[in-house]
Amino acid sequence: MAVEIVYETHSTTVDNEAGIATGWLPGRLSPRGRRQAAELGERRRGDGFAAVFTSDLHRAVQTAQIAFPDGRPVIHRDRRLRECDYGELNGAPAAVIAAQRARRLTDPFPGGQRYREVLDATASFLRDLLAERDGSRVLLIAHSANRWSLDCLLAGARLEDVLASPPPWRAGWRYTLPGDWS
Repeated sequence: MAVEIVYETHSTTVDNEAGIATGWLPGRLSPRGRRQAAELGERRRGDGFAAVFTSDLHRAVQTAQIAFPDGRPVIHRDRRLRECDYGELNGAPAAVIAAQRARRLTDPFPGGQRYREVLDATASFLRDLLAERDGSRVLLIAHSANRWSLDCLLAGARLEDVLASPPPWRAGWRYTLPGDWS
């Protein structure tokens, strides 16, 4: 068996529009982001998801709640789906974070995480997802670092390459979590 994963990043935030890297700060959706979240719900309604899993950071939760206001499918928050913790740089200009991204693979941000830790947290989430949801289809709503982790864990990308040249944003990605994945 397998788990079919549809992945969406949280909708646009006030910080995104201002060029700020929110990191572990809660963040909040901008008016444009709220419209995008509603569109996500329309786009994904009827996709047959067994559940929605989201980061526990406010901007991801807010996206899920706007997209699925009736709570169907059930929305589950999971701390392991958080963005990378930029530590002292949470809330810094996005350009500052982008300039450091490649070296933060193994070197943590000051007072924060390394991208390898996001990869490990995402892998832990996937192991539990497979054990609990094998044979189902789920929606994940989280952050760019989690998407990059999925690219590495399920699509064969190298984290070094993804950090050096992140793939462009688009509305939704699909992954298959094979039943024999570990």
